[in-house]
Amino acid sequence: MFTVGLLIFDRFDRQSGLVPTDRLRNSWATVIGVGSIGRQVALQLTALGVPKLQLIDPDEVTRTNITSQGYLTDDIGRPKVQATGDACHQIEHLLAIEEIHDRFRRSLETGPNVFCCVDSISARAAIWRALETRCAFWADGRMLGETIRVLAAHAGQGREHYRTTLFAQGEAQAGSCTSRSTIYAASLAAALMVHQFVRHLRGAPLDPDATFNFTAGEYVVLPVGV
Repeated sequence: MFTVGLLIFDRFDRQSGLVPTDRLRNSWATVIGVGSIGRQVALQLTALGVPKLQLIDPDEVTRTNITSQGYLTDDIGRPKVQATGDACHQIEHLLAIEEIHDRFRRSLETGPNVFCCVDSISARAAIWRALETRCAFWADGRMLGETIRVLAAHAGQGREHYRTTLFAQGEAQAGSCTSRSTIYAASLAAALMVHQFVRHLRGAPLDPDATFNFTAGEYVVLPVGV
């Protein structure tokens, strides 16, 4: 909040009534994988007002990451968690960030809200097994080309269904999750994940399984139970 003359400006004014400020300020999030989707999730959560982020990723920025993931030319060769952390701090200087330049490990203490943005089904399954009972909210973003799938779960909804989506890696469509991707698809996937997080903060029902297909112009939310 800052003052110009007699006017008081709060950067959260325009989302007032849409995002529960008190619940947001008392929570924090872990983003596992800060590639195409995860970097966008981290930036959006920072702008939203999450007070603390934990970023986990073992990779460094390469030239192809500029186009599909939104990294800067000057970021090439840097750890992705470091480059993403710096970008988040440019949005909010007071943000607390823990940067873990390593793969996810079961022993890590993670936040109550987890955003899983990794490339393979096997990695998702391993992370879910480690965190299923430890997180209050879970979102998983999957993308191949111009097709996005976002899965969300919390204590009362989505957990049973999510387990059914962790099929064997050999049954997955050829190519890693983000082997073919664009920045606009990644940004939308991140937005859908953050939207489910805000619904969780509101205490509203989630959309446990939603798919957006740019090519077909379709947005489908599956009716699932718990």
